[in-house]
Amino acid sequence: MVFRGTITDAPDFDASADAEALYNAMKGIGSDKEAILDLVTSRSSAQRQETIAAYKSNFGKDLIEDLKYELTGNFERLIVSLMRTPAYHDAKEIHDAVKGAGTHERCLIEVLASRNNKQMHEMVAAYNDAYGRDMEEDIIMDTSGHFKKMLVVLLQGTRDESGVVDADLVEQDAQDLFAAGEEQWGTDESKFIMILGNRSVTHLHMVFDAYEKIAEVSIEDSIKNELSGDFERLMLAVVHCIRSVPMFFAGRLYKSMKGLGTADNTLIRIMISRSEIDMLDIREFFRLRYEKSLYNMIMDDTSGDYKRTLLNLCGGDDDLAGEFFPEAAQMAYKMWELSAMTKVQLRPTIGPTHNFDPAADAQALRKAMKGFGTDEDAIIDIVAQRSNAQRQEIRQAFKSLLGRDLMKDLKSELSKNLERLIIALMLTPAEFDAKMMRKAMEGAGTDEHALIEILVTRSNEEIQAMNAAYRDAYKKSLEDAIQSDTSGLFCRILVSLVQGAREEGSADMERANTDAQELADACNADSDDMEVKFMSVLCTRSFPHLRKVFQEFVRYTNKDIEQIIKKEMSGDVKNSFYAIVRSVKNQPSYLADRLYKAMKGLGTDDRALIRIMVSRSEIDLFNIRKEFKETHDTSLHEFIQVETMIGDTSGDYRKTLLVLCGGED
Repeated sequence: MVFRGTITDAPDFDASADAEALYNAMKGIGSDKEAILDLVTSRSSAQRQETIAAYKSNFGKDLIEDLKYELTGNFERLIVSLMRTPAYHDAKEIHDAVKGAGTHERCLIEVLASRNNKQMHEMVAAYNDAYGRDMEEDIIMDTSGHFKKMLVVLLQGTRDESGVVDADLVEQDAQDLFAAGEEQWGTDESKFIMILGNRSVTHLHMVFDAYEKIAEVSIEDSIKNELSGDFERLMLAVVHCIRSVPMFFAGRLYKSMKGLGTADNTLIRIMISRSEIDMLDIREFFRLRYEKSLYNMIMDDTSGDYKRTLLNLCGGDDDLAGEFFPEAAQMAYKMWELSAMTKVQLRPTIGPTHNFDPAADAQALRKAMKGFGTDEDAIIDIVAQRSNAQRQEIRQAFKSLLGRDLMKDLKSELSKNLERLIIALMLTPAEFDAKMMRKAMEGAGTDEHALIEILVTRSNEEIQAMNAAYRDAYKKSLEDAIQSDTSGLFCRILVSLVQGAREEGSADMERANTDAQELADACNADSDDMEVKFMSVLCTRSFPHLRKVFQEFVRYTNKDIEQIIKKEMSGDVKNSFYAIVRSVKNQPSYLADRLYKAMKGLGTDDRALIRIMVSRSEIDLFNIRKEFKETHDTSLHEFIQVETMIGDTSGDYRKTLLVLCGGED
C-alpha cells in the first residue's frame, strides 16, 4: 500500500530530547502550547510512544497525565489522543460510544466500517487490555437487530484480503443481492450482511458493477430503498468504504464541520486516525466534492491552538485549480460512469387515494370552512393526501355542487404559509410552476436561484405546459418576462432552457467524446467563449448524454466539470451551470441540498421550501428524503419539524409539510 499520509517519522529523532522539551514546555506557571503542538504533530505515532517511555524513565512522571493537567478543551483532547497508539485510540472511541445511557451509533459505524482486518484485531486486543472487557460483548449489549449483527460480523476482522476474485461467485453474489432486495417484497437482510461483511474489496467492486447491470439501480440506491435507520447507515458506510475509504472520510469530515457548530469528536478522530495513512487522498477527495479545501474549512471552523494542531495534521492547503491526484481523477471518472449506468427508480410520497369521492371531499371542505372558525385539520387531511389530479376533480366538484370557487374560499379562510402551501397544492403543476416563475421575477429583486432550479429540473413537457400556463395567467410569454428581468449570458441560458427543447434519449458515444473535447478546449479559451460553449452543450444535450460528456471530460482534462465551473465562472452563470451538472449527476441530491439551504440558519426560505415539497411530492420526494439524510446526517422529516417551529404557532403549516414528506427515515 502506497503511503499517502501527512505525518511521517521525524529524521534524527531523539526520544529523550523530545521528552525533555515537553517537560520544559510544561514546567512552571503556564505551558508553552506552541512548542507542545509543534513537537507532537511532527512525530509519528511510533515515535510518540518512545517519547512517552523516555519521559517516564527520565522524569518519573506520566506524560499523558501531565498533558491532561496542563491543557484544556478540544486542544487537550486532540493532543492526548495523538499520544495514544492507533489501536488504543480506536478502542477508546468505541468504549466512549457504548458506555453510559446512550450509544453513539455513528462512531461505531465509522470505525467498524473503515478498518481493515489487522486494525480490527489490534483494536479488539487494545480494548480488552485497557478496559478488561470484551468489545464484542459490549457492542452486543448496547445495540440490537440487524445493525448489531453486521457490527459483530465486521468486528471479527475476517474479510477476505486474498485479492483472488472468482468471476462465477461475483455473478452469484450480484444475483443473490438482487433476489434479497429489489426482486422481492421485503428484504433478506442476512444476505446483505453475509456478502458485504465478508467478501474482498476487489470482489465487491465487481459485484457492485454486476448488480447495477441486473437491477438497473446502484447498490447504494437499493440499500436506501430496502433498509432503514442505523442498519441502513452502516451498510451505506460499508459500501462507501469499499468504493473509496478516503472519499468516505472526506464526507465524514465535511459533515463534522458544516452548519452551526462542529462535531469535534468526529473531526479529532478522523484527523488523527488517517494522518499516517491517507490524509493526502482525503484532502483531494474533499476538494473534489466540496467548494473549498479541507485546510480552509478547518481554518474557518476552528480556532486557537486546536486549529493549529489540526492544520498541522492536515499537512497543507490544496490549490483549487490544481489537477487531481491520480486516484481522485479515477474516482471522478468512476462516479460519472456510475451515474451513467444507474437508472434511478423515482419514488413519490403522495399518490392517488383509494375509494376517492370528489363530491364527498368537496362537501367535507365546505363544512370545514363554513360558519365560525375553520377546521384546518380537515382541510389538510383532504388536500395533502390526494394526488394533484384528484384535487382538480375536487375543485370542479366544489363549483358544480356548491356554485363556489374553492380557491377563493381557501384564500379567505386560511392565512400565511399554510394558505400559500394549500393553494400551491390545489394548482395544477403547470399553474404552480408558472406562478413560481412569476413570483421569482416580480417586485424589486429577482430570485435567480428559483428561476434556475425550476428550469433545470423540469422536463421538456413540464416546461412547455408551464409556458402555456404562464401565458394564460399573465397574458405575456414567459420568455419575454425572462428577457425583461434578466440580462447577459444568464438571460441567454434561461431563454435556452425555457424553450423546453432539450434533446432526449441515450448518449451518443462519438458525439459525447467530441463534446467533451470541445469543452476541454474551451477551458483554455477566453472566458466569454468558454461560457458560450458550455451553454451550447449543457443547455441542449440530454442528461444521459451529458453524463458521458462529463465522464470523458475528466479523461481529457484530469479535472471534474464541477471544479472548472466553480473556479473559472462566477455569479448566476456559474450557478446555472453548476445546477445543471448537479442535476445531471443526481437530481434528488441537488434538490435535497436546495431544501437544506432553504431551512438552515436564521429564518426559513418558505417559498423555496413550499416550491420543492409541492412540486416533487408526486415525482421523487422519497428519493430526495434519502439523499437528504445521507448528506446531512438528519432526516428531512426531523429537519422540517425543528426548522419550521419559529413563526408557525399553530403547527398547521408544519403538519402539512410533514404529510407531504411522507414519513421519518
